[in-house]
Amino acid sequence: MRIDERNGTRVLILAGEGPAVSTPDDAADLVGDAWAHAATVVAVPVERLDPAFFDLASGVAGGITQKLVNYRLRLAIVGDIAEHVEASRSLRDFVWESNRGTQVWFVPDEASLAAKLG
Repeated sequence: MRIDERNGTRVLILAGEGPAVSTPDDAADLVGDAWAHAATVVAVPVERLDPAFFDLASGVAGGITQKLVNYRLRLAIVGDIAEHVEASRSLRDFVWESNRGTQVWFVPDEASLAAKLG
């Protein structure tokens, strides 16, 4: 985990390796880490997400995103999710809607996140 300043916004960036983020309790830990470092955005690499996150029927994505949004934190999923999006129309729609908003974003890399924050 590291903290980075992106266009005036403090971002908590999780390392690519580590335990999977798979439950609202895991998201609560992220909230605590973000608050401890005064970050307002949490960037989670795709490889850190439980595969069930990409199956919207599982409720994993909803539980994680809702926890962060409830605490007024923005969530950025960073990495290539093309394979998941191609396999699920509902996920494709969720990604499209999320990227139009300001709370949850799916970006291919950290540079794209910086641009989004700009």
